[in-house]
Amino acid sequence: EKFSWPPHPISYSYHVLATDWTGNATFTACGEEFQVKVARTPHGVFGRCEAIWLEARGDTLEEMLEQMAFDAEPLFVRQQVVARALGKPGRFKGAVRDLSAIELLKLLYCVNRDVANDAQREIETHARSGLFTAALITVLNDRTHPYRRSAQWCVLDMFEDLPSFCTREGDEAKAVQGIKGIIWDAEDDYARTAFKAGVVLGGHIPYREGGPILLECLKAPSKIGRRSAIHGLFHVVEWLPDMRDQVVDALRKQSEIDPERLLQSYAAAMADDIEADQPEHFQEPIFSDESSMGLLDF
Repeated sequence: EKFSWPPHPISYSYHVLATDWTGNATFTACGEEFQVKVARTPHGVFGRCEAIWLEARGDTLEEMLEQMAFDAEPLFVRQQVVARALGKPGRFKGAVRDLSAIELLKLLYCVNRDVANDAQREIETHARSGLFTAALITVLNDRTHPYRRSAQWCVLDMFEDLPSFCTREGDEAKAVQGIKGIIWDAEDDYARTAFKAGVVLGGHIPYREGGPILLECLKAPSKIGRRSAIHGLFHVVEWLPDMRDQVVDALRKQSEIDPERLLQSYAAAMADDIEADQPEHFQEPIFSDESSMGLLDF
């Protein structure tokens, strides 16, 4: 869920006047003391903490301060998570748009995926500069970081517009190989990253190298990667109808030779859908070792 701050100021709903804010109080959180302006009205006690753009209401001063501390918790948790991702103590009080290039890349690996998505959106504004391209390809090739799947999903989402990022000769080929690598040796589909890789190759760059590479990925050692390739080929044909016969033949063959019975059925069903020019495709199967562990969670 997209994080949004500040919340709607509750004093607006009760028409608290500027002249009502006559008192002062404090509350403590994250080892810090926060100043609170207080308004006592017939509708209760209102508090306003300007440092964090937050208001609260309660029947008593104590109840209002308790509510304010509770309502502030999501902000503090997020700020602390961002600070940890940046390797800094305490809580991050700045704006993502003001971070340096290396700090934005660090946030792609944040345990909070909404934070990673915020960094992604900022990086996208600099796509044509070429500043991030080499680093983003390196992210695709990462095989060790525990949060790499979230970071790779963000990169794949950006690389749906691959030409904008690949301004130097050879960049696009390196990016495509990085995407192929995610499919080829996928150990899991956390964050739907392997699935996303197939979508990017098949639905966004099929007219370049996406189609042939997905056909090649039918031979990937990873069953998750092969599943991604089968799905991606449906989108290849959407954009390149001339490849229909080639793709259908490859999927028919895959339905006979794939070592996974689920993928045999999936390849056959996908071939049927493509051949029948279906606008929707057969739902991808979930392997038994995924369904009980939430490995497909987005």
